[in-house]
Amino acid sequence: MVKKLAAALTAAVMAVALAACGGGSDSGSGGGGGSNDTLTLGAIVPATTQSAADSRWANESPYMQAVYDTLVHLSPTGDPEPWLATEWSLNKDKTVMTLKLRTDVKFTDGTPFNADAAAQNILRFRDGTSPNASNLANVKDAKAVDDATLEITLSQPDPALLVYLGQNGGLMESPKQFGAADEKTNPVGSGPYVLDSGKTVVGSKYVYTKNADYWAPESVYYDNLVISVLADKNTQVNAIRGGQVTGLNVIDNTTLKEIEGAGFGIFPHELDWTGLMLLDRAGSLNEALGKVEVRQAINYAIDSNAMLQAVAQGHGTVTGQIFPETSPGYDPALDDAYPFDPEKAKELLADAGYPDGFELDMPLLQTGSTTSFDLVKQYLGDVGITVNYTQLDVNTAINDIIAAKYAATFFQLQMDPTAWQEANFVLTEAATFNVFHQPDKTVADLVATIQTGSEDEADTATAELNKYVVDQAWFNPWYRVEGNFAANANTDVTQQSDNAYPYLWNIKPKA
Repeated sequence: MVKKLAAALTAAVMAVALAACGGGSDSGSGGGGGSNDTLTLGAIVPATTQSAADSRWANESPYMQAVYDTLVHLSPTGDPEPWLATEWSLNKDKTVMTLKLRTDVKFTDGTPFNADAAAQNILRFRDGTSPNASNLANVKDAKAVDDATLEITLSQPDPALLVYLGQNGGLMESPKQFGAADEKTNPVGSGPYVLDSGKTVVGSKYVYTKNADYWAPESVYYDNLVISVLADKNTQVNAIRGGQVTGLNVIDNTTLKEIEGAGFGIFPHELDWTGLMLLDRAGSLNEALGKVEVRQAINYAIDSNAMLQAVAQGHGTVTGQIFPETSPGYDPALDDAYPFDPEKAKELLADAGYPDGFELDMPLLQTGSTTSFDLVKQYLGDVGITVNYTQLDVNTAINDIIAAKYAATFFQLQMDPTAWQEANFVLTEAATFNVFHQPDKTVADLVATIQTGSEDEADTATAELNKYVVDQAWFNPWYRVEGNFAANANTDVTQQSDNAYPYLWNIKPKA
Protein backbone atom coordinates (compact mmCIF):
# COMPACT_ATOMS: atom_id res chain seq x y z
CA MET A 1 0.00 0.00 0.00
CA VAL A 2 2.77 2.45 0.83
CA LYS A 3 4.32 1.83 -2.57
CA LYS A 4 1.02 2.62 -4.25
CA LEU A 5 0.53 5.83 -2.34
CA ALA A 6 4.10 6.92 -2.94
CA ALA A 7 3.84 6.07 -6.61
CA ALA A 8 0.60 7.99 -6.90
CA LEU A 9 2.06 11.05 -5.23
CA THR A 10 5.20 10.92 -7.35
CA ALA A 11 3.08 10.62 -10.47
CA ALA A 12 0.84 13.49 -9.46
CA VAL A 13 3.68 15.90 -8.89
CA MET A 14 5.95 14.74 -11.74
CA ALA A 15 3.75 14.41 -14.78
CA VAL A 16 6.10 12.13 -16.70
CA ALA A 17 8.61 10.65 -14.27
CA LEU A 18 9.22 6.95 -14.09
CA ALA A 19 12.94 6.47 -13.84
CA ALA A 20 16.62 7.30 -14.05
CA CYS A 21 19.98 6.66 -15.65
CA GLY A 22 23.33 4.99 -15.18
CA GLY A 23 27.03 4.85 -15.83
CA GLY A 24 29.59 2.24 -16.68
CA SER A 25 30.55 0.55 -19.91
CA ASP A 26 28.65 -1.42 -22.51
CA SER A 27 30.35 -3.43 -25.18
CA GLY A 28 27.43 -4.00 -27.50
CA SER A 29 25.69 -7.21 -28.44
CA GLY A 30 25.60 -10.77 -27.25
CA GLY A 31 23.52 -13.92 -27.04
CA GLY A 32 21.55 -15.60 -24.29
CA GLY A 33 23.63 -17.72 -21.95
CA GLY A 34 26.94 -17.23 -23.70
CA SER A 35 27.63 -13.51 -23.99
CA ASN A 36 30.71 -11.77 -22.59
CA ASP A 37 29.01 -8.38 -22.46
CA THR A 38 28.09 -6.06 -19.65
CA LEU A 39 24.56 -4.76 -19.29
CA THR A 40 24.67 -1.31 -17.68
CA LEU A 41 21.36 -0.03 -16.42
CA GLY A 42 20.29 3.23 -14.86
CA ALA A 43 18.03 3.41 -11.80
CA ILE A 44 16.12 6.23 -10.16
CA VAL A 45 16.74 4.96 -6.62
CA PRO A 46 19.30 2.79 -4.83
CA ALA A 47 18.31 -0.55 -3.34
CA THR A 48 16.56 0.15 -0.04
CA THR A 49 17.61 -3.31 1.16
CA GLN A 50 18.97 -6.53 -0.31
CA SER A 51 16.74 -8.66 1.91
CA ALA A 52 13.95 -10.47 0.06
CA ALA A 53 11.57 -10.26 3.00
CA ASP A 54 11.80 -6.48 3.20
CA SER A 55 12.29 -5.73 -0.48
CA ARG A 56 10.61 -3.12 -2.64
CA TRP A 57 9.54 -3.49 -6.27
CA ALA A 58 8.79 -1.08 -9.14
CA ASN A 59 12.02 0.87 -9.79
CA GLU A 60 13.93 -1.39 -7.37
CA SER A 61 12.92 -4.60 -9.14
CA PRO A 62 16.18 -4.91 -11.17
CA TYR A 63 18.23 -5.21 -7.98
CA MET A 64 15.99 -8.02 -6.76
CA GLN A 65 15.70 -9.86 -10.09
CA ALA A 66 19.48 -9.88 -10.45
CA VAL A 67 19.98 -12.10 -7.42
CA TYR A 68 16.63 -13.70 -6.62
CA ASP A 69 14.21 -15.92 -8.50
CA THR A 70 10.46 -15.59 -8.02
CA LEU A 71 8.07 -18.52 -7.79
CA VAL A 72 6.46 -17.54 -11.09
CA HIS A 73 7.45 -15.29 -13.96
CA LEU A 74 5.09 -12.62 -15.21
CA SER A 75 4.79 -12.20 -18.96
CA PRO A 76 5.06 -8.65 -20.37
CA THR A 77 1.25 -8.51 -20.19
CA GLY A 78 1.29 -9.60 -16.55
CA ASP A 79 0.21 -13.23 -17.02
CA PRO A 80 1.76 -15.74 -14.57
CA GLU A 81 4.05 -18.30 -16.20
CA PRO A 82 5.96 -21.26 -14.71
CA TRP A 83 9.35 -20.59 -13.14
CA LEU A 84 10.43 -22.04 -9.79
CA ALA A 85 6.84 -23.22 -9.58
CA THR A 86 6.07 -25.38 -12.61
CA GLU A 87 2.32 -25.73 -12.10
CA TRP A 88 -0.40 -24.76 -9.64
CA SER A 89 -4.01 -25.41 -8.79
CA LEU A 90 -6.74 -24.14 -6.46
CA ASN A 91 -9.23 -26.10 -4.39
CA LYS A 92 -12.97 -25.69 -5.00
CA ASP A 93 -13.46 -22.63 -2.80
CA LYS A 94 -10.18 -21.05 -3.98
CA THR A 95 -8.68 -20.84 -0.50
CA VAL A 96 -5.87 -23.39 -0.95
CA MET A 97 -3.30 -23.10 -3.72
CA THR A 98 -1.00 -26.06 -4.36
CA LEU A 99 2.20 -25.43 -6.33
CA LYS A 100 4.60 -27.97 -7.78
CA LEU A 101 8.22 -26.77 -7.57
CA ARG A 102 11.45 -27.44 -9.43
CA THR A 103 13.83 -29.86 -7.72
CA ASP A 104 17.04 -28.91 -9.58
CA VAL A 105 17.63 -25.45 -8.10
CA LYS A 106 20.20 -24.39 -5.53
CA PHE A 107 20.89 -21.08 -3.83
CA THR A 108 24.33 -19.61 -4.42
CA ASP A 109 25.45 -20.79 -0.96
CA GLY A 110 24.73 -24.38 -2.00
CA THR A 111 21.46 -24.73 -0.08
CA PRO A 112 18.82 -26.64 -2.07
CA PHE A 113 15.65 -24.79 -3.00
CA ASN A 114 12.59 -26.72 -1.83
CA ALA A 115 9.03 -26.23 -0.63
CA ASP A 116 10.08 -25.56 2.95
CA ALA A 117 12.36 -22.72 1.81
CA ALA A 118 9.53 -21.34 -0.33
CA ALA A 119 7.05 -21.48 2.55
CA GLN A 120 9.42 -19.70 4.90
CA ASN A 121 10.08 -16.95 2.35
CA ILE A 122 6.37 -16.33 1.82
CA LEU A 123 5.63 -16.06 5.53
CA ARG A 124 8.68 -13.85 6.14
CA PHE A 125 7.55 -11.47 3.39
CA ARG A 126 4.00 -11.38 4.74
CA ASP A 127 5.34 -10.49 8.19
CA GLY A 128 8.23 -8.30 7.00
CA THR A 129 8.70 -4.58 6.54
CA SER A 130 8.28 -4.38 2.78
CA PRO A 131 5.77 -1.69 1.75
CA ASN A 132 4.19 -4.47 -0.33
CA ALA A 133 3.84 -6.91 2.59
CA SER A 134 0.07 -6.35 2.52
CA ASN A 135 0.00 -8.06 -0.88
CA LEU A 136 0.19 -11.34 1.02
CA ALA A 137 -2.26 -10.30 3.74
CA ASN A 138 -4.67 -13.03 2.67
CA VAL A 139 -2.02 -15.73 3.17
CA LYS A 140 -3.09 -17.59 6.30
CA ASP A 141 -0.32 -20.17 6.11
CA ALA A 142 2.29 -21.68 3.79
CA LYS A 143 3.79 -25.11 4.29
CA ALA A 144 5.68 -27.86 2.52
CA VAL A 145 3.68 -30.98 1.70
CA ASP A 146 6.92 -32.53 0.46
CA ASP A 147 10.14 -31.13 -1.02
CA ALA A 148 8.47 -30.39 -4.36
CA THR A 149 4.98 -29.40 -3.21
CA LEU A 150 4.04 -26.08 -1.61
CA GLU A 151 0.62 -25.44 -0.11
CA ILE A 152 -0.61 -21.89 0.51
CA THR A 153 -3.77 -21.45 2.58
CA LEU A 154 -5.73 -18.21 2.19
CA SER A 155 -8.13 -16.53 4.58
CA GLN A 156 -10.23 -15.60 1.54
CA PRO A 157 -9.87 -16.06 -2.23
CA ASP A 158 -7.26 -13.75 -3.74
CA PRO A 159 -7.32 -13.55 -7.56
CA ALA A 160 -4.05 -11.58 -7.55
CA LEU A 161 -1.99 -14.11 -5.58
CA LEU A 162 -0.05 -15.45 -8.57
CA VAL A 163 0.76 -11.89 -9.65
CA TYR A 164 2.19 -11.20 -6.20
CA LEU A 165 4.25 -14.40 -6.39
CA GLY A 166 5.79 -13.04 -9.58
CA GLN A 167 6.76 -9.83 -7.80
CA ASN A 168 8.60 -9.30 -4.53
CA GLY A 169 6.08 -11.43 -2.64
CA GLY A 170 7.54 -14.43 -4.46
CA LEU A 171 11.27 -13.71 -4.08
CA MET A 172 13.22 -16.68 -2.81
CA GLU A 173 16.19 -16.18 -0.45
CA SER A 174 18.40 -18.89 1.01
CA PRO A 175 17.12 -19.88 4.48
CA LYS A 176 20.74 -19.89 5.69
CA GLN A 177 20.77 -16.12 5.19
CA PHE A 178 17.63 -15.47 7.23
CA GLY A 179 18.53 -13.17 10.12
CA ALA A 180 22.21 -13.00 9.19
CA ALA A 181 24.08 -9.88 10.25
CA ASP A 182 24.66 -8.95 6.60
CA GLU A 183 21.25 -10.02 5.25
CA LYS A 184 20.31 -6.49 4.20
CA THR A 185 23.55 -5.95 2.27
CA ASN A 186 24.52 -9.44 1.04
CA PRO A 187 21.74 -11.09 -0.97
CA VAL A 188 21.85 -14.88 -1.30
CA GLY A 189 19.36 -16.16 -3.84
CA SER A 190 19.18 -18.59 -6.72
CA GLY A 191 19.05 -15.85 -9.37
CA PRO A 192 21.09 -15.18 -12.51
CA TYR A 193 23.70 -12.96 -10.84
CA VAL A 194 25.72 -12.60 -7.66
CA LEU A 195 26.39 -9.19 -6.13
CA ASP A 196 30.09 -8.27 -6.17
CA SER A 197 30.34 -6.44 -2.85
CA GLY A 198 33.96 -5.47 -3.46
CA LYS A 199 33.10 -3.46 -6.57
CA THR A 200 29.74 -2.18 -5.35
CA VAL A 201 29.38 1.32 -3.94
CA VAL A 202 26.18 1.17 -1.88
CA GLY A 203 23.77 3.91 -2.88
CA SER A 204 25.63 4.66 -6.11
CA LYS A 205 26.70 1.65 -8.19
CA TYR A 206 25.86 -2.05 -7.88
CA VAL A 207 28.04 -4.59 -9.70
CA TYR A 208 27.01 -8.17 -10.42
CA THR A 209 28.69 -11.20 -12.02
CA LYS A 210 26.87 -14.08 -13.68
CA ASN A 211 25.90 -17.04 -11.52
CA ALA A 212 27.88 -19.81 -13.25
CA ASP A 213 25.57 -22.50 -11.85
CA TYR A 214 22.29 -20.78 -12.72
CA TRP A 215 19.62 -23.34 -13.50
CA ALA A 216 18.13 -21.31 -16.42
CA PRO A 217 21.19 -20.04 -18.35
CA GLU A 218 19.17 -19.51 -21.52
CA SER A 219 17.46 -16.52 -19.83
CA VAL A 220 20.77 -14.76 -19.04
CA TYR A 221 22.03 -12.55 -21.87
CA TYR A 222 25.02 -10.80 -20.25
CA ASP A 223 27.96 -12.01 -18.19
CA ASN A 224 27.98 -8.89 -16.04
CA LEU A 225 25.41 -6.42 -14.80
CA VAL A 226 25.94 -2.90 -13.48
CA ILE A 227 23.13 -0.78 -12.04
CA SER A 228 24.05 2.85 -11.42
CA VAL A 229 21.94 5.41 -9.59
CA LEU A 230 21.72 8.72 -11.47
CA ALA A 231 18.33 10.40 -11.31
CA ASP A 232 18.91 13.78 -12.94
CA LYS A 233 17.62 14.30 -16.48
CA ASN A 234 20.77 16.12 -17.58
CA THR A 235 22.98 13.36 -16.20
CA GLN A 236 20.86 10.85 -18.08
CA VAL A 237 21.47 12.62 -21.37
CA ASN A 238 25.19 12.99 -20.64
CA ALA A 239 25.51 9.29 -19.76
CA ILE A 240 23.76 8.34 -22.98
CA ARG A 241 25.91 10.64 -25.09
CA GLY A 242 29.03 9.29 -23.41
CA GLY A 243 28.14 5.66 -24.10
CA GLN A 244 28.10 4.95 -20.36
CA VAL A 245 24.73 3.23 -20.20
CA THR A 246 22.91 0.47 -22.05
CA GLY A 247 19.42 1.46 -20.98
CA LEU A 248 17.45 3.60 -18.55
CA ASN A 249 13.99 4.87 -17.76
CA VAL A 250 13.57 8.38 -19.13
CA ILE A 251 12.78 10.68 -16.25
CA ASP A 252 11.64 13.60 -18.42
CA ASN A 253 10.00 13.12 -21.83
CA THR A 254 11.25 16.51 -22.95
CA THR A 255 14.68 14.88 -23.38
CA LEU A 256 13.44 12.25 -25.85
CA LYS A 257 14.65 14.12 -28.96
CA GLU A 258 18.15 14.45 -27.49
CA ILE A 259 18.16 10.78 -26.52
CA GLU A 260 17.01 9.63 -29.95
CA GLY A 261 19.55 11.97 -31.51
CA ALA A 262 22.25 10.05 -29.65
CA GLY A 263 21.16 6.85 -31.39
CA PHE A 264 19.07 5.33 -28.61
CA GLY A 265 15.78 3.58 -29.25
CA ILE A 266 12.68 4.50 -27.26
CA PHE A 267 10.39 1.85 -25.77
CA PRO A 268 7.13 3.35 -24.47
CA HIS A 269 4.53 1.97 -22.09
CA GLU A 270 1.52 3.29 -20.20
CA LEU A 271 1.14 2.42 -16.53
CA ASP A 272 -0.97 5.27 -15.18
CA TRP A 273 -4.02 7.29 -16.05
CA THR A 274 -4.38 10.95 -15.26
CA GLY A 275 -7.42 13.16 -14.80
CA LEU A 276 -9.93 14.02 -12.09
CA MET A 277 -11.09 11.74 -9.31
CA LEU A 278 -14.69 12.67 -8.49
CA LEU A 279 -14.50 11.39 -4.95
CA ASP A 280 -17.61 12.68 -3.19
CA ARG A 281 -20.14 10.59 -5.06
CA ALA A 282 -22.64 10.71 -2.20
CA GLY A 283 -22.54 14.51 -2.07
CA SER A 284 -21.52 14.70 1.59
CA LEU A 285 -19.08 17.60 1.07
CA ASN A 286 -20.39 18.92 -2.21
CA GLU A 287 -24.03 18.10 -2.85
CA ALA A 288 -23.73 18.57 -6.60
CA LEU A 289 -21.22 15.71 -7.02
CA GLY A 290 -23.79 13.35 -5.55
CA LYS A 291 -25.70 13.58 -8.85
CA VAL A 292 -24.51 11.41 -11.73
CA GLU A 293 -25.53 14.09 -14.25
CA VAL A 294 -23.07 16.52 -12.65
CA ARG A 295 -20.24 14.02 -12.76
CA GLN A 296 -21.06 13.27 -16.40
CA ALA A 297 -21.15 17.00 -17.13
CA ILE A 298 -17.61 17.36 -15.80
CA ASN A 299 -16.51 14.59 -18.18
CA TYR A 300 -18.08 16.36 -21.15
CA ALA A 301 -16.66 19.73 -20.09
CA ILE A 302 -12.95 18.90 -20.33
CA ASP A 303 -11.17 18.30 -23.65
CA SER A 304 -9.04 15.22 -22.94
CA ASN A 305 -7.02 15.47 -26.13
CA ALA A 306 -6.18 19.10 -25.45
CA MET A 307 -5.08 18.14 -21.92
CA LEU A 308 -2.83 15.43 -23.35
CA GLN A 309 -1.17 17.89 -25.71
CA ALA A 310 -0.85 20.75 -23.23
CA VAL A 311 0.20 18.82 -20.14
CA ALA A 312 2.06 15.77 -21.50
CA GLN A 313 3.16 17.15 -24.90
CA GLY A 314 1.22 14.33 -26.56
CA HIS A 315 3.06 11.54 -24.73
CA GLY A 316 0.13 9.30 -23.92
CA THR A 317 -3.21 8.00 -25.17
CA VAL A 318 -6.61 9.57 -24.61
CA THR A 319 -8.84 7.33 -22.48
CA GLY A 320 -12.16 7.41 -20.70
CA GLN A 321 -11.58 4.44 -18.38
CA ILE A 322 -9.26 3.49 -15.54
CA PHE A 323 -8.79 -0.16 -16.56
CA PRO A 324 -5.69 -0.89 -18.69
CA GLU A 325 -5.76 -2.25 -22.22
CA THR A 326 -4.54 -5.61 -20.89
CA SER A 327 -7.64 -6.00 -18.70
CA PRO A 328 -10.47 -8.30 -19.84
CA GLY A 329 -12.77 -5.43 -18.92
CA TYR A 330 -11.17 -2.91 -21.24
CA ASP A 331 -13.54 -1.62 -23.93
CA PRO A 332 -12.15 0.71 -26.64
CA ALA A 333 -15.60 2.26 -27.04
CA LEU A 334 -15.43 3.61 -23.49
CA ASP A 335 -12.42 5.74 -24.38
CA ASP A 336 -14.85 8.02 -26.23
CA ALA A 337 -17.74 7.75 -23.80
CA TYR A 338 -17.63 11.49 -23.07
CA PRO A 339 -16.43 13.48 -26.09
CA PHE A 340 -15.68 17.15 -25.50
CA ASP A 341 -19.10 18.83 -25.54
CA PRO A 342 -19.54 21.94 -23.34
CA GLU A 343 -23.15 22.40 -24.42
CA LYS A 344 -23.99 18.85 -23.38
CA ALA A 345 -22.29 19.56 -20.05
CA LYS A 346 -24.47 22.65 -19.51
CA GLU A 347 -27.62 20.66 -20.34
CA LEU A 348 -26.72 17.97 -17.83
CA LEU A 349 -26.00 20.56 -15.13
CA ALA A 350 -29.39 22.14 -15.76
CA ASP A 351 -31.09 18.70 -15.62
CA ALA A 352 -29.40 18.09 -12.27
CA GLY A 353 -30.75 21.36 -10.88
CA TYR A 354 -27.65 23.50 -11.40
CA PRO A 355 -28.45 25.70 -14.42
CA ASP A 356 -26.19 28.41 -12.99
CA GLY A 357 -23.45 25.99 -12.02
CA PHE A 358 -21.93 25.56 -8.56
CA GLU A 359 -18.64 25.97 -6.69
CA LEU A 360 -16.13 23.13 -6.37
CA ASP A 361 -13.24 23.17 -3.91
CA MET A 362 -10.18 21.18 -4.98
CA PRO A 363 -6.54 20.90 -3.86
CA LEU A 364 -3.69 22.31 -5.92
CA LEU A 365 -0.49 20.36 -5.44
CA GLN A 366 2.53 22.59 -4.90
CA THR A 367 4.66 21.74 -7.93
CA GLY A 368 6.56 23.59 -10.63
CA SER A 369 3.77 23.61 -13.23
CA THR A 370 0.11 24.50 -12.75
CA THR A 371 -0.96 23.82 -16.35
CA SER A 372 -3.34 20.99 -15.40
CA PHE A 373 -4.97 23.03 -12.67
CA ASP A 374 -5.28 26.16 -14.79
CA LEU A 375 -6.94 24.29 -17.64
CA VAL A 376 -9.36 22.45 -15.33
CA LYS A 377 -10.40 25.77 -13.83
CA GLN A 378 -10.90 27.22 -17.30
CA TYR A 379 -12.84 24.28 -18.77
CA LEU A 380 -15.14 23.88 -15.78
CA GLY A 381 -15.61 27.63 -15.52
CA ASP A 382 -16.79 27.70 -19.14
CA VAL A 383 -19.79 25.52 -18.22
CA GLY A 384 -20.54 27.33 -14.96
CA ILE A 385 -18.55 25.36 -12.38
CA THR A 386 -16.36 27.68 -10.31
CA VAL A 387 -13.22 25.94 -9.10
CA ASN A 388 -11.61 27.16 -5.88
CA TYR A 389 -8.14 25.80 -5.19
CA THR A 390 -6.39 25.26 -1.88
CA GLN A 391 -2.64 24.90 -2.36
CA LEU A 392 -1.14 21.86 -0.67
CA ASP A 393 2.43 20.88 0.01
CA VAL A 394 3.38 17.60 -1.67
CA ASN A 395 4.41 16.20 1.71
CA THR A 396 0.86 16.44 3.06
CA ALA A 397 -1.20 16.12 -0.12
CA ILE A 398 -1.77 12.36 0.01
CA ASN A 399 -2.92 12.42 3.62
CA ASP A 400 -5.31 15.29 2.96
CA ILE A 401 -6.81 13.64 -0.10
CA ILE A 402 -7.34 10.20 1.44
CA ALA A 403 -8.71 11.88 4.60
CA ALA A 404 -11.71 12.94 2.45
CA LYS A 405 -11.05 16.67 2.81
CA TYR A 406 -11.86 17.33 -0.85
CA ALA A 407 -14.79 16.36 -3.05
CA ALA A 408 -12.61 16.05 -6.17
CA THR A 409 -8.97 16.28 -7.14
CA PHE A 410 -6.61 16.12 -10.08
CA PHE A 411 -4.46 13.01 -9.81
CA GLN A 412 -2.34 10.46 -11.65
CA LEU A 413 -2.94 6.91 -10.55
CA GLN A 414 -1.70 3.46 -11.48
CA MET A 415 -3.70 0.94 -13.52
CA ASP A 416 -3.37 -2.39 -11.72
CA PRO A 417 -2.78 -5.60 -13.70
CA THR A 418 -5.80 -7.45 -12.29
CA ALA A 419 -9.38 -6.30 -11.79
CA TRP A 420 -9.21 -7.51 -8.19
CA GLN A 421 -6.28 -5.21 -7.45
CA GLU A 422 -7.84 -2.27 -9.29
CA ALA A 423 -11.17 -2.65 -7.52
CA ASN A 424 -9.63 -2.91 -4.07
CA PHE A 425 -7.45 0.13 -4.70
CA VAL A 426 -10.05 2.58 -5.98
CA LEU A 427 -13.58 1.13 -6.17
CA THR A 428 -14.66 -1.03 -3.22
CA GLU A 429 -16.00 0.41 0.01
CA ALA A 430 -12.69 -0.16 1.82
CA ALA A 431 -10.48 0.95 -1.08
CA THR A 432 -7.83 3.55 -0.28
CA PHE A 433 -8.91 5.85 -3.08
CA ASN A 434 -12.62 5.46 -2.41
CA VAL A 435 -11.73 8.07 0.16
CA PHE A 436 -15.29 8.60 1.44
CA HIS A 437 -15.65 4.80 1.61
CA GLN A 438 -19.03 4.95 -0.04
CA PRO A 439 -20.72 1.57 -0.49
CA ASP A 440 -22.16 0.54 -3.84
CA LYS A 441 -24.07 -2.71 -4.17
CA THR A 442 -23.43 -3.08 -7.89
CA VAL A 443 -19.68 -2.73 -7.37
CA ALA A 444 -19.70 -5.09 -4.38
CA ASP A 445 -21.60 -7.80 -6.28
CA LEU A 446 -19.39 -7.59 -9.35
CA VAL A 447 -16.19 -7.64 -7.28
CA ALA A 448 -17.48 -10.70 -5.40
CA THR A 449 -17.87 -12.47 -8.75
CA ILE A 450 -14.35 -11.43 -9.75
CA GLN A 451 -13.09 -12.89 -6.47
CA THR A 452 -14.90 -16.22 -6.45
CA GLY A 453 -16.25 -16.87 -9.96
CA SER A 454 -14.82 -18.86 -12.82
CA GLU A 455 -12.40 -17.16 -15.19
CA ASP A 456 -15.17 -16.47 -17.70
CA GLU A 457 -17.50 -15.18 -14.98
CA ALA A 458 -14.75 -12.94 -13.59
CA ASP A 459 -13.93 -11.53 -17.03
CA THR A 460 -17.59 -10.76 -17.69
CA ALA A 461 -17.94 -9.12 -14.29
CA THR A 462 -14.81 -7.04 -14.93
CA ALA A 463 -16.28 -5.71 -18.18
CA GLU A 464 -19.56 -4.89 -16.43
CA LEU A 465 -17.71 -3.21 -13.58
CA ASN A 466 -15.68 -1.03 -15.92
CA LYS A 467 -18.76 0.06 -17.89
CA TYR A 468 -20.69 0.76 -14.69
CA VAL A 469 -17.96 3.00 -13.30
CA VAL A 470 -17.73 4.89 -16.62
CA ASP A 471 -21.51 5.27 -16.86
CA GLN A 472 -21.66 6.54 -13.28
CA ALA A 473 -18.74 8.91 -14.01
CA TRP A 474 -16.81 8.08 -10.86
CA PHE A 475 -13.75 9.54 -12.57
CA ASN A 476 -12.86 11.92 -15.38
CA PRO A 477 -9.85 10.21 -17.00
CA TRP A 478 -8.07 12.23 -19.71
CA TYR A 479 -5.26 10.01 -20.91
CA ARG A 480 -2.91 7.16 -20.12
CA VAL A 481 0.53 8.58 -19.40
CA GLU A 482 3.42 7.44 -21.57
CA GLY A 483 6.59 6.39 -19.80
CA ASN A 484 9.68 5.59 -21.84
CA PHE A 485 12.67 3.31 -21.53
CA ALA A 486 15.68 4.22 -23.69
CA ALA A 487 18.23 1.66 -24.87
CA ASN A 488 21.20 1.74 -27.22
CA ALA A 489 21.04 0.52 -30.80
CA ASN A 490 22.34 -2.95 -29.88
CA THR A 491 19.65 -3.61 -27.28
CA ASP A 492 16.03 -4.73 -27.48
CA VAL A 493 13.54 -4.14 -24.68
CA THR A 494 10.05 -5.41 -23.96
CA GLN A 495 8.21 -3.25 -21.47
CA GLN A 496 6.26 -4.70 -18.55
CA SER A 497 2.57 -3.82 -18.44
CA ASP A 498 2.48 -3.95 -14.64
CA ASN A 499 5.82 -2.45 -13.60
CA ALA A 500 7.68 0.83 -13.82
CA TYR A 501 10.87 -0.90 -14.97
CA PRO A 502 11.25 -3.59 -17.66
CA TYR A 503 11.89 -7.01 -16.20
CA LEU A 504 15.54 -8.00 -16.40
CA TRP A 505 15.09 -10.98 -18.73
CA ASN A 506 13.24 -8.74 -21.23
CA ILE A 507 16.31 -6.58 -21.82
CA LYS A 508 18.49 -8.42 -24.31
CA PRO A 509 20.96 -7.95 -27.17
CA LYS A 510 19.45 -7.60 -30.62
CA ALA A 511 19.85 -10.71 -32.72
